[in-house]
Amino acid sequence: MIYQPPPLTGADDSVMDLIARQRDRLRSFTQHNPKRWFGSLRRTTFARAVQGSNSIEGYNASIDDAVAVVDDEAPLDERTETWHAIKGYRDALTYVMQACQDEYFEFGKQFLKSMHFMMLSFDMSKRPGQWRQGPIFIVDTRSGETVYEAPDVELVDGLCQELVESLSAQNEVPPIVRAAMAHLNLTMIHPFKDGNGRMSRALQTLVLSKDGLLHPVFSSIEEWLGRNTQEYYDILGLTGQGTWNPRRDAGPWVRFCLKAHYQQAATLIRRNEEYEKLFDGILAIVQRDKLPDRAAVPLFDAALGLRLTNQRYRRETELTEFGASRDLKRLSEAGLLEPKGEKRGRTYLAAKPLTDLRLSVRVRVPLSDPYDLVAKRQQARQEPLLPGL
Repeated sequence: MIYQPPPLTGADDSVMDLIARQRDRLRSFTQHNPKRWFGSLRRTTFARAVQGSNSIEGYNASIDDAVAVVDDEAPLDERTETWHAIKGYRDALTYVMQACQDEYFEFGKQFLKSMHFMMLSFDMSKRPGQWRQGPIFIVDTRSGETVYEAPDVELVDGLCQELVESLSAQNEVPPIVRAAMAHLNLTMIHPFKDGNGRMSRALQTLVLSKDGLLHPVFSSIEEWLGRNTQEYYDILGLTGQGTWNPRRDAGPWVRFCLKAHYQQAATLIRRNEEYEKLFDGILAIVQRDKLPDRAAVPLFDAALGLRLTNQRYRRETELTEFGASRDLKRLSEAGLLEPKGEKRGRTYLAAKPLTDLRLSVRVRVPLSDPYDLVAKRQQARQEPLLPGL
């Protein structure tokens, strides 16, 4: 037996309704979006998901390094373990993006093993693509205390079979809840020697993406989980209580995931609005200074905090190496970029006019908790009207 979806409350249904409205808004500007900066939004959102999921496991990379891996750029320095981990996760999420579009796709144990191999093939000592061979314990690195003991190894294959069968079953469980339960069950089964958390988060993204409403990049909550790692650990600890026991209530876990979806969607909606203002501001600067229109998207990327290189500039503008060098020199002389380094190692960062513009469009209002919003609306409906109103 694996963990089962909990009964949903009226508040859960109301929060899912809020998320559905957000997803409709996201769909309106992420599908067939003609805006020139949309490619940057999709690329950085993908990179943030890769970065967030890996940061939970201690592989900390900058968003710029994550974007470089997403774009398949060679690292400026040596290929570190973090670089390999980021690349492996990029490959796995790319596989997810393809799988969710395959009308003949079927969940299966071998699919899980294949995705695991993609993530961890850079280190064969971690047995990529194979179940673990013995017991596994999760230890709190701060205290040294064992906080979770996974089920016996003899149970792993059967539990994973039950998991993939549950994902193929036809039932009335909402996709967002099915995805949360897939994440929870794979995490708690802990079938691999390493990489279980990343696998669980990628599986959640796949299950969400199978409903076809949003591109997988915009369905994922991995960026949010990377920003709220301790809360993520805490809810898993509360649900698991130290050992494999699927009879426990998964309700708190599902509510945690619904909150994550709401706040991640709110982040993407806000980011879309900010990016539109930012790009309009950059276009105004380009036109004011009579700069080539092709420079707008690279300047936009620089304003987001990404470093520009001759190679990146060429990719965006389809110029020759000489043409790109000439443009970058001109943008630097205009005070929009700051060159760093020499020759082929030279990079370009946003100068003050771009960083100031980015700050001017930022929205810094805290994200709401959807359950608080639902409770306040419910309270407002129940409050009696004052006399005369």
